Amino acid sequence: MNPCTCTATHESRRVVLTGGPGAGKSAVLELARLFFCAHVRRLPEAAGIVFGGHFPRNGRVDIRRAGQRAIYHVQVELESTTMVDNPAMVICDRGTLDGSAYWTGSGTLWDAVGTTRDIELARYHGVIHLRTPTAGAYNNDNPLRIETHDEARAIDALIAEAWAGHPGYVEVPASDDFLGKAAHALRLLREFMPACCRGQVRSLSTR
Repeated sequence: MNPCTCTATHESRRVVLTGGPGAGKSAVLELARLFFCAHVRRLPEAAGIVFGGHFPRNGRVDIRRAGQRAIYHVQVELESTTMVDNPAMVICDRGTLDGSAYWTGSGTLWDAVGTTRDIELARYHGVIHLRTPTAGAYNNDNPLRIETHDEARAIDALIAEAWAGHPGYVEVPASDDFLGKAAHALRLLREFMPACCRGQVRSLSTR
């Protein structure tokens, strides 16, 4: 994280970094920590908190639905913590809409948690979707990542549907050149920062 000479009070912007399993979100968030200034906050993935804490996880529909309800509420509360510091930008590792891509069984996630899709879309200023890579570039080293490549690609497509219609939705295509893909994502994130903070960003060139 870089220091910033700006002392202005910023209008906080909430931006989602999303994508199917193995898309590179965690790596891009770590690069954001290195490149961006102290006015940018990064939030961890709610699903990682829930499942990393040993929330039950299996193929039973009722258990899967309970998991998505838990993830939704953790996500909302995580985002609420950023209101204290009023950062210029908050980068969310996934957003509330992602849960609808994992929802199964009857009804909708929104009915289950007492909200609507339109309300959830309005939570975010922007959405940057990192597309899941090809089979050869798919990394399954994360112990919480249980999906095969085919399953990851299917989830990735559902995530695209979940965020469809958001005015700030942008895709970063799958690529075997991850550094180029990450630099593309960082440039998109930078556009949501106020001008004073953009000037603090170190070079994003991969050359």
